[in-house]
Amino acid sequence: MEVTRTNFKDSLNTVYSAIEEADFLAIDGEFSGISDGPNVSALTNGLDTPEERYMKLKKHSMDFLLFQFGLCTFTYDQAESKYVIKTFNFYIFPKPFNRTSPDTKFICQSSSIDFLASQGFDFNKVFRHGIPYLNQEEEVQLREQYEERRSQSNGSGNPSYISPNSNKGPGSIPEEHREYIGRVVEKVESLFTTSEKTVDLEPCTGFQRKLIYQTLNSKFPKGLHVETLETEKKERYIQISKVDDEERKRRERQKQEREQEELNDAVGFSRVIHAISKSGKLVVGHNMLLDVMHTIHQFYCVLPEDLNDFKEVTQCVFPRLLDTKLMATTQPFKELINITSLAELQKQLKESPFKSPKVVTAEGFPSYDTAQEQLHEAGYDAYITGLCFISMANYLGTFLTPPRAHIPSQSKLIQPFVNKLFLMRIIDIPYLNISGPDLQPKRDHVLYVTFPKEWKTSDLYQLFSAFGNIQVSWIDDTSAFVSLSQTDQVQIAINTSRYAESYRIQTYAEYVQGRQQVRESQGHSTQSWDEDGWVKPHYTSPSTVGAGPTGYSYGHSRPSLGKRCVSPIQEEQPTDGEAQRSHADGWSAYTHSHTHSDTGSKKIRTDGVCVRTYAGVVDSRTSEGWMKTQSGSDSSSMSPIQEEVGSEAVDDASDPALGEWQQQPSTNQSKKGRKKRKTDGAETTSSLFDVPEVW
Repeated sequence: MEVTRTNFKDSLNTVYSAIEEADFLAIDGEFSGISDGPNVSALTNGLDTPEERYMKLKKHSMDFLLFQFGLCTFTYDQAESKYVIKTFNFYIFPKPFNRTSPDTKFICQSSSIDFLASQGFDFNKVFRHGIPYLNQEEEVQLREQYEERRSQSNGSGNPSYISPNSNKGPGSIPEEHREYIGRVVEKVESLFTTSEKTVDLEPCTGFQRKLIYQTLNSKFPKGLHVETLETEKKERYIQISKVDDEERKRRERQKQEREQEELNDAVGFSRVIHAISKSGKLVVGHNMLLDVMHTIHQFYCVLPEDLNDFKEVTQCVFPRLLDTKLMATTQPFKELINITSLAELQKQLKESPFKSPKVVTAEGFPSYDTAQEQLHEAGYDAYITGLCFISMANYLGTFLTPPRAHIPSQSKLIQPFVNKLFLMRIIDIPYLNISGPDLQPKRDHVLYVTFPKEWKTSDLYQLFSAFGNIQVSWIDDTSAFVSLSQTDQVQIAINTSRYAESYRIQTYAEYVQGRQQVRESQGHSTQSWDEDGWVKPHYTSPSTVGAGPTGYSYGHSRPSLGKRCVSPIQEEQPTDGEAQRSHADGWSAYTHSHTHSDTGSKKIRTDGVCVRTYAGVVDSRTSEGWMKTQSGSDSSSMSPIQEEVGSEAVDDASDPALGEWQQQPSTNQSKKGRKKRKTDGAETTSSLFDVPEVW
């Protein structure tokens, strides 16, 4: 369903009901550009930290406009074993609704506009019929201005004659305007002597309108209603009506109701975001970090400077997020899916071992045909994003005993992927962890190199030619990261550059320390993570978020951690021997900012008691399948997948099959391009910069 300014109010209840009844929501956005400065390779450096990536996107991407928002709601029909979908395409444009409302400035990127035009994007619908919006702060300011005008009017006698900038008295009329004001007074006097009830004055300037209000308020204290209106050409004029006291009060009430309605209209599309936030439903996207940032920035609040503050805001607006690109690039999908762009991912998930979900379009909504590929229409992209999520979620059900054909969006099988957003092109940090601390890979093999602006990549390769294979990640015109294949070569490189004049080499640790000192000198406070996995804020966060003036709460407070919470998922940690081998080979060891003493275990904390969950599953992958039967594990330990079997299966300990993991079909191991793993205690064969896995 296409939604523009012309049918937005009529469609709003339909949108609300679709969100309310949905099992999960899929979203997508189209933007007027991506980067206002650096090219994509510079914007997405392979050795960015999550903080650096966030700051880059905030600085170089937020001045663009999200002008099409796709929303697809998925509701599961248990009786028919199918999903019923409702798709919405919202065209969005920040049209000012009056002179005091925000006049938004935004920029466009020619390549992005050209690309969307080549895909048949209708820009006229955006600029002529786009739905307006206000963020929280803008809405509060406009409502305060409205209330201030009302209070001024009520405190100054007859509100009909009061303009926002008028004085209580008539004031003096400048010589050049006296003739004009005299003609207006004559028209009003003649209005009382004729049967006419209304007279419309010619469009005039704001100063002339002020003089008219002041003069009429002084000369005709009763019997008139004076109001400023606007023509279709945006010309403002004054309408003067002859009324009694009852009629005047009635018109004032109508005017106030109309202003209130206009204000609600100005909030516009933000009301949809409020409804999504209030629902608390799982929101699915593909490579969705920019979508989330733009959505919060445009419709909720200006993005905070600090990444940890951004995480808190995101948790309030979207309590549960899931990125299908991250899901497709991690286990158990990583070895089955070769290309993770949205269109190709959707095609691959139609093939074995995956199954296409059964989906029908709700009555009254246009249906999509994936064979026609209406890519880069936000509604269609949201639709196929939801299809990808369903296929991958249902595939996880094949590992249960007995297998399950349908895995709901609330399943614990989905939990490892929730609130982790894909970080594009970062070598060793695959995701931004919205609900906890981010991965902290050791980059002992990385050097920070500064050099003259004239240098090119070939110069860096020549400089480090004696060190074998290297990887160059440009930062700007005069600096880059150089990754060596062997960690023990780092000190040699440092020593050889000690007396160099044209370039300088630092270790990655020295680079990070220097950046931290700069931040501290600029007054940025260092934030730390609390024991419960939440950042310690430098301000007091409210425990609840109040309802907004439109009647919808603006989001969720931070989830309570009292009863049960999943601690930030840890990656597989190497043993001491493996760690030594990895350093010798130039591999990076991945660590979190806090770890458990039981190395390699993922844990769920229940009222202070930690229970082992995923570790045995992740560590038991073999060449025959992603999961195998757990052996030697504590019978009291229960993984989220085991919990999906249900309480009856858990209680029936006499059936050994209920505690087993179903092996992945042997046909999968022959899939082209799949990585081979050694199973006899040998090291895993992988690339130099293999990303850590979510599971």
